[in-house]
Amino acid sequence: MTLLPSPPARGSVLPLARTLALHGDRTALVTADGEISYRDLAERVDRTALRLGTGRRLVLLPGANDVEALVVHLAALSAGHPVLLVPGDHPEAAAALTAAYDPDVVVHPGPGQWRIEERRAGSAHTLHPDLALLLSTSGSTGSPKLVRLSYENLQANAESIAEYLGIRASDRAATTLPMHYCYGLSVLHSHLLRGAGLVLAGLSVSDACFWDLFRAARGTALAGVPYTFDLLDRVGFADMDLPHLRYVTQAGGRLAPERVVRYAELGQRQGWDLFVMYGQTEATARMAYLPPELAAARPEAIGVPVPGGSFALEPVPDEGTAAGVGELVYSGPNVMLGYARTPDDLALGRTVDVLRTGDLARRTDEGLYEIVGRRSRFLKILGLRIDPRQVETMLERYGVRALCAGDDDRIVVAAVRRPGWDVRRIRRRVTEECGLPVRAVDVRLVDELPRLANGKPDYPAVRGLARPAAKAGAGGTDSDGADSGGADSGGADSGGADSGGASAADLCALYARILDRTDVTPDNSFVGLGGDSLSYVEMSLQLEERLGHLPPNWHLTPIRELKRRRGPGRAMETSVALRAVAIVCVVGTHIRLFEIRGGAHLLLAVAGFNFARFLLTSAERRERLRRTGRGIARIALPCMAWTGFALLVDDDYDLTNLLLVHNLINPQDMGPGIHLWFVEALVYILLTMLLLLAVPAVDRAERRFPFALPVALVALGLLTRYELVGLPDRSQITDAVTVFWLFALGWAAARTRTVPQRLLVTLAALATIPGFFPGELRRELFVMAGFALLTWLPTLPSTRRANQLAGLLAGSSLAIYLTHWQIYPIFDDVSEPLALVASLVFGVVYASGVTRLTRAVRRVTRAEPVPATASRT
Repeated sequence: MTLLPSPPARGSVLPLARTLALHGDRTALVTADGEISYRDLAERVDRTALRLGTGRRLVLLPGANDVEALVVHLAALSAGHPVLLVPGDHPEAAAALTAAYDPDVVVHPGPGQWRIEERRAGSAHTLHPDLALLLSTSGSTGSPKLVRLSYENLQANAESIAEYLGIRASDRAATTLPMHYCYGLSVLHSHLLRGAGLVLAGLSVSDACFWDLFRAARGTALAGVPYTFDLLDRVGFADMDLPHLRYVTQAGGRLAPERVVRYAELGQRQGWDLFVMYGQTEATARMAYLPPELAAARPEAIGVPVPGGSFALEPVPDEGTAAGVGELVYSGPNVMLGYARTPDDLALGRTVDVLRTGDLARRTDEGLYEIVGRRSRFLKILGLRIDPRQVETMLERYGVRALCAGDDDRIVVAAVRRPGWDVRRIRRRVTEECGLPVRAVDVRLVDELPRLANGKPDYPAVRGLARPAAKAGAGGTDSDGADSGGADSGGADSGGADSGGASAADLCALYARILDRTDVTPDNSFVGLGGDSLSYVEMSLQLEERLGHLPPNWHLTPIRELKRRRGPGRAMETSVALRAVAIVCVVGTHIRLFEIRGGAHLLLAVAGFNFARFLLTSAERRERLRRTGRGIARIALPCMAWTGFALLVDDDYDLTNLLLVHNLINPQDMGPGIHLWFVEALVYILLTMLLLLAVPAVDRAERRFPFALPVALVALGLLTRYELVGLPDRSQITDAVTVFWLFALGWAAARTRTVPQRLLVTLAALATIPGFFPGELRRELFVMAGFALLTWLPTLPSTRRANQLAGLLAGSSLAIYLTHWQIYPIFDDVSEPLALVASLVFGVVYASGVTRLTRAVRRVTRAEPVPATASRT
């Protein structure tokens, strides 16, 4: 039975939310779990609207790029209930606005269907018939000052955007911006209006999974604020194969003209348009856009008014502006009703007719508008509108006297020194209040606040206190010596548990220390910062200590999204467990304490698994190659260093071992020289992958067919596994060739996304491993069991102590493998168990020494001062 739309509450409704069913069976939403048609979406909306009832009530909704959040939002607007949209990731803001506005209905996120809490049957408020939506305009997302938007505002804004973008029913736009942000919401509304599809995901563009979903959905549209374009640069967007992309939109702050030109020209080469846009929440989102054909020629302009809108320039003689420059004033059907500061304001109708933007602008001879300055002191940083006066007031509540100024890149806080309030504590308070990353807040401690001769605040002097941009980008230090990028704010050493802090600043400090980076921000992920399998283990252990659990796919998750909570119990990454078990089995078997063979071959499969996870990211091709080369160096150089030492103390090795060519030159040698076959094989395989990925066509193929390519390489590797097509016997060629299929199988396992794919790689392993070790059934079963665990179980139940021990062994597995050949003979005649323990401990110590040396060399080559935490690591 088809549900009929619920009768609207008294007052207006939003047409685009009420007419979803008219688009029939077209795809409305594409998610990681599948597609939802407009017909299905309309039925869900209607059911939820019936649940909300017909009497108008104020509905508080945490915004999220989630099906349930979108359904509740559309249901309320289709039935005439005003929506108070709050950040879904900011519970403090939701609590503050609940207390300030006493909503009648509060929606609570949860797994599956969201819970709707009806706080009363009717409404405690007088709600104006035109009131549709309440949005925050301030970076302080818990501020009671809200923008009041009408149904006409929302519909007109969506129609205007759909018109100038030329949105088609066949388009599919990705939700790259939060739903509670007016820009992100306008993407939803404008595409739903035209019956287009939405690729609904809460993922960052720095996440490889986002691009997997975008390509699979045949995405045509991307939207971003300036920081989004920073992330696009990092992930190699320019080299991505996105055949269906039609247009990219930018708003939320000024994008540097040279970057506008670069992206406009990139779009011209690749067949998509760049729309640079200008807007404010008070205009429901958009006021101007720059036609794509003018972007490269006039990158400094905001363009022309959106359809239905118009601009005027009002003189501001007291500002000392140049001729032709005035305050930009916008008129149009998308101008807000006005502001709300208390619940009583919800009864108000229209209190403003035009929008005075506070921006100073001029009109060119071609009819384009350009912003030349700002009249008000509002800042717009990373798409957030920040009121410096509000930040000053907030700090004053804590007894900190401060003045705040800044630009579109950061806010500068000059604060009078006060016991108990250092730079880090003040910065953390501002970042939490404003929702800004650490790098966007520059705190300077002063003895007295800068004043003009007349006693008024000297804000230009405050801006002058800011550290130079170049220094900031390189991790400069604030006046008290604390690292300005948060790299020293954690204060925990690498071997101990944190005291419980898990703020974004603390986690940034942790990432900065373990990855030896000075440019860590809350929007970075482990993989995005160049993390690899060698640093993965230490990071996973440290995160579990701080967060109380290890989130799924934490290595792809931005730092700001990692939340502290207690999970159901400790867990261990399966790849970490296998590395630890495998290396113990390798050493124990060589000592003859026990016999469990196959550890080295299992490690090859794990190496392929980690190669796909950490090196085959969404970064551009050059960055992939750089990381792969660095990974090879981190394997080869410690091996060559230890081999050089071994040459001095015994005669097991020769020059071919030092140069890692012994197995290549003497594949039939079964003497001591064969000890390093595993390292040589891994280096050769990675070098081959480096050369393959250097070919643009192969790089594109891997991005487009992330699972099919390694499966094809498995098939290729099986030619040598089974000595087909006239190849020589396995004993006559280097092991790298004969074991490559295991590496490729691990790679394919990491790329599985569905049960059929997991079944395919598991069956391939079960079919091809038997017979590889003739007469060694236990060895084959060991490798097969490990591979099955790697493919099907991301984590295993564990304890804290087991995690710490496995982490030490897994993170040092390469060093243990290298050194145990020289260590265990020293103790073998005394005690075989002692020989095993000594080999493991020495390998851990050697790995730690290599890590310390590597970090020290990096600092010297970067000519950086040693950070304060270095003495404690």
